[in-house]
Amino acid sequence: MQRTAPAPKPLVSILIPAHNAQEWIADTLRSAIAQTWVRKEIIVVDDGSTDQTHAIARQFEPQGVLVVRQENQGAAAARNKAFSLSRGDYIQWLDADDLLAPDKIAKQMAALDESGSQSTLFSSAWGVFLYRYYRANFIPTALWCDLSPVEWLLRKMGQNIYMQTATWLVSRRLTEAVGPWDTRLLGDDDGEYFCRVLLASDGVRFVGEGKVYYRGPGLAFGSLSHVGQSARKIDAHWLSMQLHIKYLRSLEDSERVGTACVRYLQNSLIYFYPERPDIVKQAEQIARDLGGKLQCPHLSWKYYWMRAVLGWRMAKQGQHLLLSFRWAATKFWDKTLFRIASRRPLGDPGM
Repeated sequence: MQRTAPAPKPLVSILIPAHNAQEWIADTLRSAIAQTWVRKEIIVVDDGSTDQTHAIARQFEPQGVLVVRQENQGAAAARNKAFSLSRGDYIQWLDADDLLAPDKIAKQMAALDESGSQSTLFSSAWGVFLYRYYRANFIPTALWCDLSPVEWLLRKMGQNIYMQTATWLVSRRLTEAVGPWDTRLLGDDDGEYFCRVLLASDGVRFVGEGKVYYRGPGLAFGSLSHVGQSARKIDAHWLSMQLHIKYLRSLEDSERVGTACVRYLQNSLIYFYPERPDIVKQAEQIARDLGGKLQCPHLSWKYYWMRAVLGWRMAKQGQHLLLSFRWAATKFWDKTLFRIASRRPLGDPGM
């Protein structure tokens, strides 16, 4: 009796958009190469970097990394280009400054063997760090569990939480079903994209044993400069928010969905108030249509006096400046400690 050869394991494509990431790209590529899942391909799309990102990435070509270059078009366009070059059965998105634990993909592929469905979306644990990845802070949220698409979006929007981009492992079937990344979106393209993936999926399987090390964006992390003062970024963020609400309501149009959407609008109102009264007016109307009402956004108590004396704009600028100073000091101190300490190899079990 002739034995049939076992089917090859799925190929996983690790896709990395990069722009002016010369300080981090080498470590990111080492973490991708170190994956214990053997059948993988690694593709870097350099999105018009003006530093040494392209040259550093090319040093890894002998280890099987494909590096291509395009004119600067933004992260979404770079991701679309990387996917067009890929052949993988599963897609691992990875930003050029983040790290994967060596067994991240292998842990999620083991969960795939249990579920057996290419329509399942896999997520993982993630921790924030600046320079010392081995000091990453892993803080579980309400998204760190198995969830249906509607429950996942309800929690994300209602509780103002999210899942970091590199945590996801997505089948090619799902990736092709949802279409390309939206190049109109500048700051929340990943949030909108994975909303669409969720809509096409049969649910999220959380794999806590897999880990992602997210290099915290500092000032942008949970602060006003997540959007900033750029009119293009503000408009793009508002578009992403409207799409989020549309996607959730397409799954379920209920009172609890309306409540989550109003909370989502309220949490983000500070990005637009008072500089963009047009968007504030639209947000208030959407909230009313959902049966809710928006309140004037709140600043931290530390800025109440500034708002009372100098007004909203100056209070927001003051918050921005103070956060900038704190971020710069924190980054400098962590970088100093990182240089003093002997660096562990990426595959260290203590990672």
